[in-house]
Amino acid sequence: MGTLRDLQFALQLKIEELRQRDTLIDELELELDTKDELIRRLQEELDRYRSALSLPGPSLTAAATAAQIEDNRLKAKRQTVLPEAFISDPVTLEVVSHGNRDKSQESKLIQAALLKNDLLKNLAEEEIRAIAACVHPTTINKGCVVIQEGTTGDQAFVLEEGRVDVTKDGQKLLTLEPEDMFGEVSLFYSCTHSYSVSAQTNCKLWVIDRSTYQTELTRCGLDRFSQSKDLLRSLPFLQSLPEDVIMRMSDHMKETNYTDGDFIVRQGATGDTFYIISKGQVSVSEKKPGQQEETLLTELCEKQWFGEKSLWGEEIHTVSVVAVGEVTCLLIDRETFRNIIDESVSDSSQGSEPKAEPMEHPSILESCTLSDFQIVCTLGVGEFGHVDLVQLKSNIKHFFAMRVLRKKQILSRGQGERVLKECSILMEAHCPFIVRLYKTFRDAEQLFFLTEACLGGDLSHLMKDRGHLDDCSARFYTACVVEALTFLHQRRVAYRDIRPGNVVLDERGYAKLIGSRCMKKVEMGKKTWTFCGSPGHVAPEVIVNKGHGVCADLWSLGVFVYELLSGGLPFNGSDPLKILTAILQGIDQIEFPKIISNDASDLVKRLCRSNPTERLGGQKNGVKDVQSHKWFEGFSWDGLRKGTLTPPVIPRVSHCLENSTCASYTESSAEQITNWEDF
Repeated sequence: MGTLRDLQFALQLKIEELRQRDTLIDELELELDTKDELIRRLQEELDRYRSALSLPGPSLTAAATAAQIEDNRLKAKRQTVLPEAFISDPVTLEVVSHGNRDKSQESKLIQAALLKNDLLKNLAEEEIRAIAACVHPTTINKGCVVIQEGTTGDQAFVLEEGRVDVTKDGQKLLTLEPEDMFGEVSLFYSCTHSYSVSAQTNCKLWVIDRSTYQTELTRCGLDRFSQSKDLLRSLPFLQSLPEDVIMRMSDHMKETNYTDGDFIVRQGATGDTFYIISKGQVSVSEKKPGQQEETLLTELCEKQWFGEKSLWGEEIHTVSVVAVGEVTCLLIDRETFRNIIDESVSDSSQGSEPKAEPMEHPSILESCTLSDFQIVCTLGVGEFGHVDLVQLKSNIKHFFAMRVLRKKQILSRGQGERVLKECSILMEAHCPFIVRLYKTFRDAEQLFFLTEACLGGDLSHLMKDRGHLDDCSARFYTACVVEALTFLHQRRVAYRDIRPGNVVLDERGYAKLIGSRCMKKVEMGKKTWTFCGSPGHVAPEVIVNKGHGVCADLWSLGVFVYELLSGGLPFNGSDPLKILTAILQGIDQIEFPKIISNDASDLVKRLCRSNPTERLGGQKNGVKDVQSHKWFEGFSWDGLRKGTLTPPVIPRVSHCLENSTCASYTESSAEQITNWEDF
């Protein structure tokens, strides 16, 4: 008979198991609701199609709708990762013991496991220590399944004792030994496990969950950024600079390490760099004329600095600075510093945010309500609802798209705030290269977003048909995206999900960015820390959670150009771990196919610099620098903006204009949304 403690522990396990099952049931119920909605919409579309068969002339057929839905299924393979509410892993471990214990002895093992992991070895020393302090131990029995192939999870594991087998489709791949780590991709986003892990022997594991991992890295990043900013603000010769300049300087400071005896500055050399000592100590010496030996003048330690005159003009160093032991310095060069000052002056003269050129709503939408629209057909079904092609009952010549989203599903997935941010950004995005959001409505259960109807399909469809695009076509579509990014970045909005599936064609053939829940406004000098975007397109700073801003879009733009021209991603594969690891290794490790021209390759490589501040478009002129690249030589940007260029493809779009059997939205209590705080 077990002790009372054993019985209490067994009871806790059963309670946890029931809780996880309840969570899984809730998820399955939501999935069932979505499938029921899809079946209902398909049935409606089938009925309309049957009615339309007797009509003369072309129409927007159900066959097109079926193709659209099939494309939606294909898109799931490259689904965007959105900021999420953390949900417990539904796979229950057979836990023998689980509780807090002193990790001081095991800390070295955990840190060693992180350092030998290809995806996590680039973390900073303080980040590794923080993660090691937050893991908790667990013990599993021989034969227990730790990770089940085909499931999703939010935990990574470090093996302390025992052995585990990694299998795929029932075939053994390898055996992991103590100090090995597995499941690490789950620390970044909720991906489907492509393999199973089971205990070959009784094992001791250390566990860390995604929420804790991302919280600790964010905390470390904010602390590091705050310390750097406070240090710069404490320097007497920088105290007159505006706060935004100090914040940008902090963001652009590079960390460089020196070993004992290294010359950081040599007497007589020309200098253009300012240094702050963040760790260690340096000696400052001078060699006077006629002397053989250098004279030690002083020693500098942490939070002291040198080379400040280099920020204001060219300096000939009159002393030498040498590292004493291991030294770490934060440094910034004169050109970067001047760019930051110029950018600040430019922002001040132009105002904090440029005004958009006015783009009036179509006059027919001035006083319309939800009940004024009738549904022509369903264009697609998504995670939280569907998209309808609609027209006004009073004017059937104009077509619009209506996104219909279920509140319950949005809130249950923790996406309420993201939906609101997306809509508030789009309502102000009066840009011809961004799909326009006209009006928003709501009722007790659903949200309704009235947008432009871009019926030419997205670029992923075009890529599917053609395999890859020629230089001329890729240049045109890239230029459209660059115009959209110029608009967003001037307003400090990071899009964070640039990919062909998010670029649609209007009836003219011009490309536009669609709305995305990854969009976020990032204030000047600040960063955001959430992992989101498409795994093959995300920038390195998003993966390592160093904090990112609009420059993350420049990396994704480079990947976008590569994909259009080659038909594939530079960082690709069936294993998410290998994709993320390849991104961290950088674009220089990628062999470009010969079909990508030298100019295009140069553009991609300059956009995909691992350091965000070194990317083309990451300086004071922003995305406009991309427009000046030689790949765009001869391209008429003015013609693009005026709409006088002929697109590579003119979509063939026809509609059912006569005798259509259109449904209407339920009038009930639907109302226009005017207050985003209370949707």
